[in-house]
Parts: sequence; C-alpha cells; structure tokens
Amino acid sequence: MVHSVIKQLEELKKVNPLVHNITNLVVMNNTANALLALGASPVMAHSPAEIKEVLAISQALVINIGTLSESWIQSMYHAASHARQLGCPWVLDPVGAGISVLRNETLKQLLDLQPTVIRGNASEIMALADFNQGTAKGVDSTAQSSSAIEAAVQLQLTYGSIICISGEVDYIVSPSEIVEIYNGSPMMTKVTGLGCTSSALIGAFLGLRSNVLEEAIAGVATLSLAGELAANGAVGPGSLQMRLLDILYTLDASTLQQELRIKRYARS
Repeated sequence: MVHSVIKQLEELKKVNPLVHNITNLVVMNNTANALLALGASPVMAHSPAEIKEVLAISQALVINIGTLSESWIQSMYHAASHARQLGCPWVLDPVGAGISVLRNETLKQLLDLQPTVIRGNASEIMALADFNQGTAKGVDSTAQSSSAIEAAVQLQLTYGSIICISGEVDYIVSPSEIVEIYNGSPMMTKVTGLGCTSSALIGAFLGLRSNVLEEAIAGVATLSLAGELAANGAVGPGSLQMRLLDILYTLDASTLQQELRIKRYARS
C-alpha cells in the first residue's frame, strides 16, 4: 500500500502536472503553494471566458465551492462539463454542503456531471447524500468521519465517484474497497483550508491519469502525513502552516515508508 503512494509521488515530481483550480478566496494562496511544494503546477482561472482554453492544457481540475458567486458557479458548470467531454479527471470539494439552498442546488448540478473524486468532511459527505441541513456547521464537521461511510457508499454507487472523507481517520471509498488512513493531527483543524489542500493534492495526483483510486489515496495520505509531521514540530497553528510546505517539499520514500499508516479492505 505504501509502495503505491511512493510510486505516485515519484511520478508526480517527474510529470509536474498542471492542475486547474476553481477554488475559494480563503485558500487560493495556501493550495497553490502546497501544489508547488509537492511538485505540481497550479493555475487559478475563474473566468467563464477562459475555462476551455485553460482546461485544454491542464491534466486535472479541482472545483471547490467555498466562496460562491453567480459568475463562479457558471465557471464551475462550464469547467466540469468540459472536463467530462475531454476525459479530464476532476475533484469536487463540497465546502459547506447543506448550509444553503444555493449551495445545495449548485452541488446537485455538479454531481450530475460525475466528479472523478469527491472529498469532504463527514458533515459535507452526509449532506451530499441527503441534503439534510441539520448535519452541517459552517465548513467544519460536526460528525466523526466513520459516521459518513454509509453516505459515502451511497454517493459512490449513485455517481461512480471515488469518495474521500477527511477526519481523525480518513476514509476512501471505491467500488471495490474501503481504505483507512490513520495519519494527521488535531491541530490541523485549527488551520483554515487544509481539507481544501487535500482536495488540491488529490487533483495533482489525478493528473497522472493512471489509477484513480491509487491517486486519490496518495493525495489524502500525503496531506495527512505532512500535517502530522508539521504538527509534531509546531508550537501552534501558525508554525504548523509554515512547516507544512517544507515537509511537502522534502517528503521522500523513506519518510513515507516509515510514517504512513494505511489499511485497506474489500467492501462487503
């Protein structure tokens, strides 16, 4: 299992995939720097007028609905639709799913365009499954990640996407198996946008266009491990955030082999 993540990271650094991000205003700088540190190239293009041109040269697309506007919603639809036509893999990050009608309607239309991967916290994944507004609190999860596994299975069956649930334990649900990642740190919840960063890194690995499940695992695992290692030497959220980029930049096979804690088993 760890060998696959090592292989994916080595390949990513060689390929340097271009990742098109339509993401939120809060995290643009953080996610762009994380992509660069890992070995990918970010582009942040939000105008509907240039979506097709940018996607034509990109290896993956990440759509993050954190800060919605009518113009950006239009760009998200155009981008997801065009990505589907091109066969370009794309990630949906359903930030704040369940908190408003606008957000839910936007997500329903994006889901119909069949994301390659969906990544969210437990509340967001459960809200996607039933759009029950009682389970979300802003963009933070009010539920344990394990409580969203059933909802993730439902989403996977409905849309065919790989579903990633972020939390104390990260879960990745595919058609055939469930993967558990035990890296991370509670301090990561005190830094805004690390879930969004995970989505961006998943997009980077999807840019390899080889094995969607293995690429999703690599994206989640590298961010969770980097966050854990950054927290180990941090005195608080500020130093964690600073250290995170350095660790992503220096992450190597030896560290992955020694520190990653992953389990996978067949879906019943």
